[in-house]
Amino acid sequence: MRVIVPPIKCQGIKTKLVNWIKENAVLYDDGLWIEPFVGSGVVGFNVRPKKAIFSDTNPHIINFYNNIKEKKISASTVRSFLESEGEKLKTEGEKHYYNVRERFNDKFSSLDFLFLNRSCFNGVIRFNKKGKFNVPFCRKEERFSKAYITKIVNQVANLESFLANYDWKFIYRDYVSTIKLAGENDFIYCDPPYIDRHVDYYNSWSHENERKLFELLLSTKAKFILSTWHSNKYRENNYINEFWSHFYILIKSHFYHVGGSEENRNSMNEALVMNYKPLYQEEILTETPEQLVLFEPKSTYRNVINTI
Repeated sequence: MRVIVPPIKCQGIKTKLVNWIKENAVLYDDGLWIEPFVGSGVVGFNVRPKKAIFSDTNPHIINFYNNIKEKKISASTVRSFLESEGEKLKTEGEKHYYNVRERFNDKFSSLDFLFLNRSCFNGVIRFNKKGKFNVPFCRKEERFSKAYITKIVNQVANLESFLANYDWKFIYRDYVSTIKLAGENDFIYCDPPYIDRHVDYYNSWSHENERKLFELLLSTKAKFILSTWHSNKYRENNYINEFWSHFYILIKSHFYHVGGSEENRNSMNEALVMNYKPLYQEEILTETPEQLVLFEPKSTYRNVINTI
């Protein structure tokens, strides 16, 4: 199935894993889809539930999507804005990028946020302790070609269409209070920051955060999927054994790129943690073990909270 890419880019975006996550999600007709770490929104936007709550502690992501929902931003306004700012970038180079960055850090315009997200280094979203965007320029003055602008415009148009047909809410809220909203017929999808990776001022992550998330998901009556990393050729995720091995875990190997050279193309084992047996277990287990593996809970997870 073709994956619809959102207009906002984030580190660790799950574009290549969306269909895998979607085929294992369980969503009832009367239930809410709840994402406490919406980020780019790529998973929920492709699942396309009838009702959803997307939350994040980064106010700029929430503001951007609410501005589209409230029709303050449209595909046509995005085209006009990026064409104008793209020409200035082409003429003035990085000077214009830093002017926009300064302007954003003063006014926090959602259109400026989109411009910076698409012209900064590696599409990183990072803020300092004062809440100021601090990612440097990507060194591509001709970043906003006609084709690239059209690509972004189409991504905004897709979201406009979804928002016209589904009951989706975007809220500025932490993961603790968001998860507590879930009822028995709801579904929670969690994609928290990977500790020591993909973090910024709004999305810092610690051992205590991981433990709190574990406790919340342990006690929820809703079904959930948690995305996390399992291992790579250099190390393993210690939280798998400490917390998440008490649930069902699916492991899938895929490649990611950091930089342009072949030696930076590394295999990462991604994990889906869930509090129910995978729907496609028999089909999944016929795949190559090195590519896709199922681990059963190592104990009855309802009784582990006092043993960790």
